[in-house]
Amino acid sequence: MRRKKRRQTFEQVEVVDAGAKGKSVGKAPDGRVIFLSNAVPGDVVDVMTTKKRRAYFEGVATRFHQLSEKRTAPQCQHFGVCGGCKWQHMAYEHQLFYKQKEVEGNLQRIGGIELPETLPILGSEKQYFYRNKLEFSFSSSRWLTETEINSEEEILDRNALGFHIPGMWDKILDIDKCHLQADPSNTIRKAIRNFAVENNLPFFNPRNQEGLLRTLMIRTSSIGELMVLIQFYADEPAQRELLLEHIRVTFPEITSLLYVVNQKQNDTIYDQEVVCFAGRDHIFEEMEGLKFKINAKSFYQTNSEQAYELYKVTRDFANLKGNELVYDLYTGTGTIAQFVSKDAKKIIGVESVPEAIEDAKTNAKLNGISNVEFYVGDMKNVFNSDFIEAHGRPDLVITDPPRDGMHKQVVEQLLMAEPSSIVYVSCNNATQARDLALLDEKYRVTKVQPVDMFPQTHHVENVVLLEKRV
Repeated sequence: MRRKKRRQTFEQVEVVDAGAKGKSVGKAPDGRVIFLSNAVPGDVVDVMTTKKRRAYFEGVATRFHQLSEKRTAPQCQHFGVCGGCKWQHMAYEHQLFYKQKEVEGNLQRIGGIELPETLPILGSEKQYFYRNKLEFSFSSSRWLTETEINSEEEILDRNALGFHIPGMWDKILDIDKCHLQADPSNTIRKAIRNFAVENNLPFFNPRNQEGLLRTLMIRTSSIGELMVLIQFYADEPAQRELLLEHIRVTFPEITSLLYVVNQKQNDTIYDQEVVCFAGRDHIFEEMEGLKFKINAKSFYQTNSEQAYELYKVTRDFANLKGNELVYDLYTGTGTIAQFVSKDAKKIIGVESVPEAIEDAKTNAKLNGISNVEFYVGDMKNVFNSDFIEAHGRPDLVITDPPRDGMHKQVVEQLLMAEPSSIVYVSCNNATQARDLALLDEKYRVTKVQPVDMFPQTHHVENVVLLEKRV
């Protein structure tokens, strides 16, 4: 038999800090850390533990004796149930404070290197409605609220179109209004849900792997273009066209209306055929006069306005004079490479995703940029001594790796290549700190600039300039 979990209660716990993954931090009487999911630094709370480990507890605040001055009222009605925007109850200036503190703490604690004074974090002008891409899931068995469960009323509509409940792959919270993406996102999502219910179009059941409607993706751009993609599970042409035609007629402003029929167990579309039902198969984004073609599978920073700020920091740190050879590692669709191209002699971009490199080449041609070249392949295999011998030793390397950071072989090759400077853009300052420690033998960190791309969350980007030691 499974042992019943023994939960403990701690009273009058002062919440003293914000920790990793959006959790707040208190201390148990025995000195162990308690990670809390529903408190703000400055709160004084009673805690019920949900998990016990040798070095820490996890728990929830069950009673609030004192509310922190750092608190603010969440704008979203789904806060606390939906898995996103976990810091909505903390005022934005305090979110920025803890993000900056995390960057500085990780670089010093994990990197263990000498750092210059960190530049003040760049906050986002928009704290809500800042995302250009959202993905919603359909479900025929939606998550019920506590009020609904306790109600004696019969619940007739169990359909949902929204987000996954944290840690539950098959439970979807039906979203009324999301504060992450500007209209017409909410209007489109609700119109699709209502039409599907009215016309008995089956919502997906992930446990039974059955139903028609699987996911909805909405992408917007700063120049007003709009992409909508419906992912279907069952291949039912009549029902599919009924919905798509309704969307096309109801929302003529949609630039790109697409669909996918996906009968795999997972809902990723990267190995699926995307079909254009109406309009173009892509939308465009613009930045400083550059145009970027974005299709359903393209990667593009999901906060367009802050991406511009991030790229300006990168260009400023690069301090190009016009005669440099630049390597842009993990180039993605080549946005940073093209953004700095006018200030360099030549840019070499490397990326592991073939579709991203095709997008990069298309965008460079679209923008009339001739001093960029893009290559595809696993970074640790492509970026080697033969590659450098063929293309030249870089004066500058820009690197923007995924959350796992750079592979150790890539770091070793950077040390062998010995560019004069490196600009390291990171979405995970913990792995960035690890890599900086490895680079420390030949490079010193001279600038650090955090950038907040995702308000109401704990996530933070960070840009570091490394200069070769003399």
